[in-house]
Amino acid sequence: MGYPTPPSYSQASLFEQKTPTNNSLQKTMTQNNTNSSTHSVRIIGGTNRGRKITVADLPGLRPTGDRLRETLFNWLTPYIEGAQVLDAYAGSGALAFEALSRGASHALLLDNSNIAANQLKRSAALLNVNAEIRCQDALHFFNSTTDSGSGFDIVFLDPPFGDSLLQGAVDALAQSTLLSAHALIYLEQARSQPTISAPANWNSHREKTLGEVSCQLYQLGTD
Repeated sequence: MGYPTPPSYSQASLFEQKTPTNNSLQKTMTQNNTNSSTHSVRIIGGTNRGRKITVADLPGLRPTGDRLRETLFNWLTPYIEGAQVLDAYAGSGALAFEALSRGASHALLLDNSNIAANQLKRSAALLNVNAEIRCQDALHFFNSTTDSGSGFDIVFLDPPFGDSLLQGAVDALAQSTLLSAHALIYLEQARSQPTISAPANWNSHREKTLGEVSCQLYQLGTD
């Protein structure tokens, strides 16, 4: 079951589950530099710099703010060119589309809201980027995918703040075969939430707290 094949100028695709739940509806923490009265977010760097993508009209859906995205992609600059990217709780797609704008070769975006996934498909077509969109639960994907080629080089884990999903996502991803040998894993959560326990072979690369948001960047298999 799925949506029709997108126009030839876009490589985006979309697959549906029959009964997705709407985790995206519950991402209610307002993040820095995101205006809740608007329904778009701009790409801040790369080939699509300045272009705006529409955010699905879902109560409480909040993209990662400009300041935090700028910090994150400054961290990722040495690694982004040609990277295979997974945005596991895509929402607006701001992180994945920013990565593609800055040189990533392909991105897989997951969201278990049909409404969000449909808008992600439209945004991918608008930006003409190499993105695949799936309406799928992230944990189901982590637990059921056994062949991911050489693995993802960059993974974004930014689940709805109110759902306490991040630790489970970290654990499931760590047990999967989805990561490349030196993958980078970005975690974002509310500052008030418990500190995540990362696997022993995930080495802390960067971390920052900005307002009420805390984020960490880990790298697999390095000292």
